[in-house]
Amino acid sequence: MKICLVGSSGGHLAQLYMLKPFWSKHERFWVTFEKEDARSLLKGERMIPCYYPANRSIKGLFINIRLAGKVLKKERPDLIISSGAASSVPFFFLGRLMGIKTVYIEVFDRIDRPTLSGRLVYLVADRFIVQWEDMKKIYPKAVNLGSIF
Repeated sequence: MKICLVGSSGGHLAQLYMLKPFWSKHERFWVTFEKEDARSLLKGERMIPCYYPANRSIKGLFINIRLAGKVLKKERPDLIISSGAASSVPFFFLGRLMGIKTVYIEVFDRIDRPTLSGRLVYLVADRFIVQWEDMKKIYPKAVNLGSIF
């Protein structure tokens, strides 16, 4: 299985990295911001930089839509996993159009209100995971797997 792990650097990326027992067994590549924390955490991993800043940026959205199209067409992953933020949205929508399975993990620090990227990808994600039971009031079709910490 080939996995695309996409997310903003910082906490989003750290949460995806905590899934290492799962993704380390598979072919994979990362899409994230070209920032020092990402380069350090992903040393030795294949990383594709996406546009930064992407949050609430129309310019960033269009640049990352174009990037997502090129990357997904070239790489043909079987699965896209993300914990946000804005950089994940184009990958999920285009991934859905291409028939690629998607899993979104709403971030740990959201206990009672959704993220913008979570609200958007909830519409198209094959599996939507929350880390707090109260979040199922916001995302009724979500699965609560508890904390990945």
